[in-house]
Amino acid sequence: MKKSTNQATETQLLQLLKKVLPKATHDPELAGKIYLAVENELKTTSRSTAFEKFCSHVALPNLEPVSVMDVKRQFSESFPEADITVRPNRKEKALDVELALPDGSQFTGEIKVNENPQPEGDEQEIKLKFVPFPIALPGDQELIWLMAKREDLNSDEAAIALTKCEDDFWGSKTGQKLLRDRVERIFPEFISRAPAGLLSEAGLKRHYKTPEALKVLRPSKK
Repeated sequence: MKKSTNQATETQLLQLLKKVLPKATHDPELAGKIYLAVENELKTTSRSTAFEKFCSHVALPNLEPVSVMDVKRQFSESFPEADITVRPNRKEKALDVELALPDGSQFTGEIKVNENPQPEGDEQEIKLKFVPFPIALPGDQELIWLMAKREDLNSDEAAIALTKCEDDFWGSKTGQKLLRDRVERIFPEFISRAPAGLLSEAGLKRHYKTPEALKVLRPSKK
């Protein structure tokens, strides 16, 4: 619950900045730089917290190659776009971990040899269920995109999160390459190509990559 609350607060802050900055300065370039700097700082802080928490909860029974590779695999699955480097430190009985992201962010951590990792205790996250979140584009409201959102998000929060995901996707290295390859920057292209991890971090899930036509039922005959 704590993670979802933080995400909602960050999203609201960014939306507020987007609304206030144009009023605070008449220099659109400066406003854009301030917004981007705040967004990057929030993203870096969130990633750092997630990395440190992950390190504290990984089990490392020993420094044998099999155990080390298992830890590296877990990090690769949780941070798929990152370059992961692990170095056994037999003197300290620990595993040094380095994580490098495509945007240049780097994080370092240490995992002590411990068969029983630190329990999450009071900070244990409540695993929230996903509920239906069907959406339609303004230009064609009869085509329904079947999405899902975490049950703690209302429809407005989920819509804001989806919009931010789309902005992040087109601003990423993958998105920029697609634009250079003349892929049109439209919602259908985004939703069919966006990584599942990008959506899940925002509390969203994609059931189908293509929309379904709205089915109108005929009244039953008496």
